[in-house]
Amino acid sequence: MFSLKHSCWFIRKVVCWRAVASIAWSVLLLPVTTAIFVFLSRFSLLHPIQWISDSLALLTASSTIFSIVLLSGVVLVIGFFNLESYTVVPSIPCTRIALLGKVLHPRQCIHSVVHAAVGMLVSWCAAITIGGRYRALGSPCLQSESKDAGQMCLNEYHLLLLLSGAFMGYSHSLLGVVHNMNYVSFPAIQQYKYLRFKGSLSLVVKCSAVQSMYALRNYLVLYFFFGYAPKTWICRTLNLQEDGSLHALDTLAGLLDFSLLYHLWIAGTFLLLTWYITVLLFRIYVSEMHSFPVQPSFAEEADGCLPKVLLCKEPAIMKFLALQDLALLSQHSVMRRLEVFSLSQPGGHPHNWNAISKECLSLLTELTQRLVAHHDAVASNGRAKSQSSSSTETKSGSWGSVSSGATDLPKTPLPSHILKTPGSVFLRSSVGTLHSPLTAPFTPDLDSPFSSPSIRRLTAPQEPSSPWFGTVQSPHVMRGPKLWSASTDSQSNGSTTASPAPAAAPGPSPPPADHKPSFLSQWLQNRKEQLPEATSQALFADSQAHIWALEGLSHLVVASYSEDRFGVVQTTLPSILSTMLVLQEAVDRHFKLPHASSKPLRSTCSMGESTYKTLRFAMRAALKTAIYRITNTFGEHLHAVQMSTDHRKRLQQFLEYKE
Repeated sequence: MFSLKHSCWFIRKVVCWRAVASIAWSVLLLPVTTAIFVFLSRFSLLHPIQWISDSLALLTASSTIFSIVLLSGVVLVIGFFNLESYTVVPSIPCTRIALLGKVLHPRQCIHSVVHAAVGMLVSWCAAITIGGRYRALGSPCLQSESKDAGQMCLNEYHLLLLLSGAFMGYSHSLLGVVHNMNYVSFPAIQQYKYLRFKGSLSLVVKCSAVQSMYALRNYLVLYFFFGYAPKTWICRTLNLQEDGSLHALDTLAGLLDFSLLYHLWIAGTFLLLTWYITVLLFRIYVSEMHSFPVQPSFAEEADGCLPKVLLCKEPAIMKFLALQDLALLSQHSVMRRLEVFSLSQPGGHPHNWNAISKECLSLLTELTQRLVAHHDAVASNGRAKSQSSSSTETKSGSWGSVSSGATDLPKTPLPSHILKTPGSVFLRSSVGTLHSPLTAPFTPDLDSPFSSPSIRRLTAPQEPSSPWFGTVQSPHVMRGPKLWSASTDSQSNGSTTASPAPAAAPGPSPPPADHKPSFLSQWLQNRKEQLPEATSQALFADSQAHIWALEGLSHLVVASYSEDRFGVVQTTLPSILSTMLVLQEAVDRHFKLPHASSKPLRSTCSMGESTYKTLRFAMRAALKTAIYRITNTFGEHLHAVQMSTDHRKRLQQFLEYKE
């Protein structure tokens, strides 16, 4: 993955240097966070003068300087993982078993082990800084039961602090998967990096303190029940004794120590604060806007101009930044807009406009196809069949170079494979054309040996028995089994709920009552049931690109009303309007489905980005705004644009402000 990402010129020349700058600033901020940790760890309300003097003396000690050097290495490791695992399209598992597969993936296991190791290293630095009873793993026994007066005993306080760092490192890695902490979102309002960091710093401190408290609670419960295991293993390995004169810390009497709990919490907060600052700076630097030239000044710069970059399939970060640049130039840069509308010399062809408009329309058409395929699967009251080997991992989608000149889309075939979060939507397959099959939602694997017979009957195709069968808009819809999940009774009894529509022919007889699915089969099936909210989020996971494409196209079309001297936009205006109207219809149909219009719950204090959960609402608003932007500018002139009768009626609704 490292070599694949860094094979692109944009990654080498832009993203890597931005990552290096973010890591450098994180290292420069280490003395500040370490000083704050030193003052808080030595806090003494009754002796303020001694507290300040001891803290200042500790800041200049060699142990503190050595700890800062080690922490700089930790920041480098965290920064490397940030660079390797970041994504601009979140990975949204649509089933519980898919989420479990992400957590147990070998790459994620390595990520968790490394974070647990560096978390233990940070806790060791914290133990050296706090000093006192936390300084060393072994200490002279206060009451030695052996004859050897020099026998060393285990310092359980030091061990408890080290294991807390390992646990918090693992928790940080695990929560990163659950909350998509590697997802890099783009700010709606462009700000300077310093202002973005300043505005987010209070949230970082709050999240560090809160997450440290939750992780400490879970860790103490775990240590209370299983703390004897690492303690015994350390004693046997290092030939240490347990000091019987002290309370064991895996007991209530040992854990009910306010000073111990305070130092564990402060050390955990310091660990998470260091890592969260590294993550925050990386997001700020990577998501900073980048200006691509519309026309190259020299021939060797042709690959870096905006029309060429928009056509690139990877990396996704480059294409997202190019679409963001397109949206910004279409609104704020007159000179760059004139370059988009310009004609090539010699020849007099609008190559820049053709390339930009074609790629934007291709993105919008791809989203339309995805929504139509999903709606067809839902309207048929079944789920698309998934491949056996792909139920817990995402598959590569296709953003094929689709021709957008047609006003109507062909009928999309029913999907034959599973819907993925479009995390690799920029990897276009060779068959990614307008007629290529699209992705459909995550579904149970009917070919699996763990699939129960009742589920196979629930998802089997049904013959229409009424003229309204399969339509979701009609109030007279004759539905079969429940859309999102089969009922528990149906699964356990091996039968389905009777449909109101009369059966045209008797179906197969239900299995005997004694042939119930096994417990393992039912458990696996329940884990593979779709999460409807996640399915809707996955459909629009990459919609930030579509939002910028809509904004860029609509603003360029509006600007062409007074700036397009050669009329290059008029040739594609019918295709632009038709593509937007078809997408508008597909989006409206999607929001009529169950759970599509439900607002996501507010997430707890976490550094994980949650903006992707509301992208479908932003996409719907951006689409309607783009159409209104064009109709408000051109007005009645749009009646001269050639389009189908249905599209003309729909466009009239926008002209009359009835949408």
